[in-house]
Amino acid sequence: MADTRSRAGAGALPAWARLPLAIASGAILGLGQAPWDLPWLALAGLVGAVAMFASARSLKGALGAGWGVGLGYFGLVLGWVIEPFQVDAATTGWMAPFALFFLAAGLALFWGVAFWGAAHAPLRRRPFALAVCWAAAEFARSYVFTGFSWALVGAFWLETPAIQWSAVIGPHGLNVVTVGLGALIVGALRARRPLVPGLAAVALLGALIGGGMALTPPLQDLTGRPVVRLVQPNAAQHEKWDRAHMQRFFDRQVEFTAEPAQNGLSRPALIVWPETAVPTLLNNADELLGVVTDAALPAKVALGIQREDDGRYYNSLVIAGLGPRIEAIYDKHHLVPFGEYMPAPGLFRHIGIGGLAQRAASGYAAGPGPRMVDLGGDIGLALPLICYEAVFPQDTRVAPLRPALLLQVTNDAWFGSFSGPYQHLAQARMRAIEQGLPLVRAANTGVSAVIDGAGRVLDSLPLGEAGFLDGPLPPPLRVTPYSRVGDLPALAGLFLLGLAAFLRRRCVSY
Repeated sequence: MADTRSRAGAGALPAWARLPLAIASGAILGLGQAPWDLPWLALAGLVGAVAMFASARSLKGALGAGWGVGLGYFGLVLGWVIEPFQVDAATTGWMAPFALFFLAAGLALFWGVAFWGAAHAPLRRRPFALAVCWAAAEFARSYVFTGFSWALVGAFWLETPAIQWSAVIGPHGLNVVTVGLGALIVGALRARRPLVPGLAAVALLGALIGGGMALTPPLQDLTGRPVVRLVQPNAAQHEKWDRAHMQRFFDRQVEFTAEPAQNGLSRPALIVWPETAVPTLLNNADELLGVVTDAALPAKVALGIQREDDGRYYNSLVIAGLGPRIEAIYDKHHLVPFGEYMPAPGLFRHIGIGGLAQRAASGYAAGPGPRMVDLGGDIGLALPLICYEAVFPQDTRVAPLRPALLLQVTNDAWFGSFSGPYQHLAQARMRAIEQGLPLVRAANTGVSAVIDGAGRVLDSLPLGEAGFLDGPLPPPLRVTPYSRVGDLPALAGLFLLGLAAFLRRRCVSY
């Protein structure tokens, strides 16, 4: 690569300006995520972040630059984190700003360590090293402490054709390419001879966009496809478990379930209610489920409900038929720390901090893991995802057989009404692209949607509105490379790039 030493000098920035500029670069990078969806502005933020790394004059400076970029990014993107604390503001509202800061600051450490690690590489190889270390940090973020792969850095391509590459190289491979593009742009801007890195950046961007266009499948013919109905009751979180309102929301869902078919479509073959849609435990729900399945006849119903087994509570999805007959149960296995279970519960209860979910006192137990449910008829097998299980790429490629669809039920009332629900929808679209599978999602307050295997939202219900949606289920696309081999190619690429970036390093004084 061309010499990346700045023609203007690397140390022009005063020390006091470095952290604010790093935070600003991270915030601009975050504008590529929903609901802003500004990928080209995000690319500018990425370039700024890489430039902050390139101008760092010490390992400590690189660590600070990465942490600052992460703080700006996560502080903006995860702003919805304050919303769950406002449901019972008198009790938990005071925690909201602390929760946002400490979550953003903690996640920013992954990026800080990545920048610090890349700074160990020889000067000319540092752009490669940053692509490797940053992507490795995002991979680690997806797994460490149960993982939190919300808003991966490469996801800002979602509203561009480039996102289709995630079906080939996966989200972590896309992270490598994305940061590599930013590194090439910075290399061109800083080099004495910018032609080579500049042409490489143009070629890589062209491959991302042009290749993504070639990878984008055409819209499918949905004639004769089975119809799915999505039910969206729009139960505000502060009312959802209030006994004065629970029956109203349940009756609303039954009413939507019984409505005749819409838009000239056939009667639904499957009706989907959102997460924890039934206001009682499955153990005591025979009468309520009978009302639901009678209203759905002849369709099956997939609905979220809590259940108890041997003193342990589960956040579950149930497939119910007429009777009511329980045909399948899936228990959520990827639980939300502090929301659905409390790590070190004795410690946090001692200082007055409890969980936020309905089962805050006892917490939920984790299910045994991903499993498919058989919806029968013309639909076939589905892989259930409850709430933020759709955030994890690794949770959608574990089935021994390929399902016909991804089935998500969620209660996004927790996420507020601004950025959170749209980011959650965006990540569900990513999972559909990676697997080449349609995804249907019923969300309590929205956004309920039918998504095809290319990640396109074919139809949806707006956020904050009660209603139902009938839509034909798109057929699966061809098996994607990512669904076959997962992250192995991305990890192999990271390893090889790491060797190229760090081997035969020479001593550098800081």
